[in-house]
Amino acid sequence: TTLLQDEENVGNVKRLIAKVFELSLQATVPEEADVEPIVAASTVGRFGDYQCNNAMGLFSKLKGKGGGQFRGPPAVGQAIMKNLPQTEMIESCSVAGPGFVNVSIQKMLLDGIDTWAPKLSIKRAVVDFSSPNIAKEMHVGHLRSTIIGDTIARMLEFSHVDVLRRNHVGDWGTQFGMLIEHLFEKFPNIEAVNETAIGDLQAFYKASKQRFDDDSEFKERAQKAVVRLQGGEKRYRDAWAQICAISRREFDSVYDRLKVELEEKGESFYNTFIPSVIEGLTNQGLVEESEGARVIFLEGFNIPLIVVKSDGGYNYASTDLTALWYRLNEEKVEWIIYVTDVGQQQHFEMVFKAAKIAGWLPTEANKYPRTSHVGFGLVLGEDGKRFRTRSTEVVRLVDLLDEAKSRSKAVLEEREKDKDWTKEEIDQTAEAVGYGAVKYADLKNNRLTNYTFNFDQMLNDKGNTAVYLLYAHARICSIIRKSGKDVEELKKTGVLSLEHQDERVLGLHLLRFSEIVEEACTNLLPNILCEYLYNLSENFSKFYSNCQVIGSAEETSRLLLCEATAMVMRKCFFLLGITPVYKI
Repeated sequence: TTLLQDEENVGNVKRLIAKVFELSLQATVPEEADVEPIVAASTVGRFGDYQCNNAMGLFSKLKGKGGGQFRGPPAVGQAIMKNLPQTEMIESCSVAGPGFVNVSIQKMLLDGIDTWAPKLSIKRAVVDFSSPNIAKEMHVGHLRSTIIGDTIARMLEFSHVDVLRRNHVGDWGTQFGMLIEHLFEKFPNIEAVNETAIGDLQAFYKASKQRFDDDSEFKERAQKAVVRLQGGEKRYRDAWAQICAISRREFDSVYDRLKVELEEKGESFYNTFIPSVIEGLTNQGLVEESEGARVIFLEGFNIPLIVVKSDGGYNYASTDLTALWYRLNEEKVEWIIYVTDVGQQQHFEMVFKAAKIAGWLPTEANKYPRTSHVGFGLVLGEDGKRFRTRSTEVVRLVDLLDEAKSRSKAVLEEREKDKDWTKEEIDQTAEAVGYGAVKYADLKNNRLTNYTFNFDQMLNDKGNTAVYLLYAHARICSIIRKSGKDVEELKKTGVLSLEHQDERVLGLHLLRFSEIVEEACTNLLPNILCEYLYNLSENFSKFYSNCQVIGSAEETSRLLLCEATAMVMRKCFFLLGITPVYKI
């Protein structure tokens, strides 16, 4: 039960087990009508697959009411176990000492949080994300794909999956004819071409498109240029490579700011494989002629999948089918995840269906190898329309990220941090908070919904925002620093003991970390991890309000709980691609 399974079962097994324990709890403490079973996937292997964590809380509750029929939490556990109804779902059941939460957290403090990584049943995956088009500006849609894709890749990597992070850039196609011809017109000496000479690549693209639309002679030359480029003529290949290189530098300025790593394998990479893939599908009898084009008819879709256009050229479907074939056969990948806007969902469903008919993928759901389309909604402006600047232009991503950083910096200067902090500290904090705010505002929503881009909301230090969470982490670090204790030493010598109700709630929440990451991976939903992180912070606040840390008799244990919380928060930040801050 602890391996990655289909989305329904992961939820269902837990729910079914909770139902069984609910019946037992009713029999064990009939007078306590409102006791909810606390069932979690076990994070400590030797305690089995699932654990029911009611014994400690229930014992405290009964003790508080003067009910003395149980001598301690283990006795409550024994009674719950005895009253379990017969079910084939539970093979065996045993009572672990009430200290299992303490032991698990203490072990993680010593051995590191990576020991809490979920173990998934796959070894290798492709996450295909970001994927902007050469010579076109990256827009907020690419920002969503980049942020969501990076988090999915990070969660899978943390779970010991070998992830191929693929940037499937649009670096091939008919638009290159007009770009290359325009380049030749403006720069007869191609060697002299550089970023400065071309200037704004997007303006260059628009100018070449204008020429293509207005001048039939230019249009003809551009169409011939495509053929010469695809034929591999050196002058045309060089011009193409030059345009790609300039565009790539633009993309990298965004990736550098977001600290996102990608390996580019653009559309052009798959070009040489397309003919043999189409031939293979044709030999299987899947490809038919239709209105001059070659297509695959798919049951359940009212349009066919065009794999060769009527002019003999290839299109997105040809490339995407070939890339899928390559990933399955050459790269031996078990799970291929595509992160694009929801508008492309039908296209990918058709490609996946064709791959199933061809026998590349199993027809049963949740068998491997498998493919998943991770769709996401639009980014809206405050007017509720697609996010743009005042004109109809889409906002440049670099400008957007720089503004988040400068707004964040302004807040720090307003709070006169520049008097105590070095320039570098101000800069690093502004970057961590600014970029973190943009990422978290996107990731905390269910990705399928549209979300409104609002700087004031995302940079607010109250509520479910990155700023609030980063500050909460910094406060925990400050508590540990103020104690004057060496927390690394305490990890080796101190003992964790969670007696107070708020300590226990926090401890149990920490233990759910592995299960949450697994659930977020299985369902490809980063917002599950964001919700966990926000609740963790809330649980910590409650604990800190009600349990004195520094100077209390329980100081050592509580400092260890603070450190465990900070460690889990830092790992959550890492998985969300956010840089933690240690002081505020």
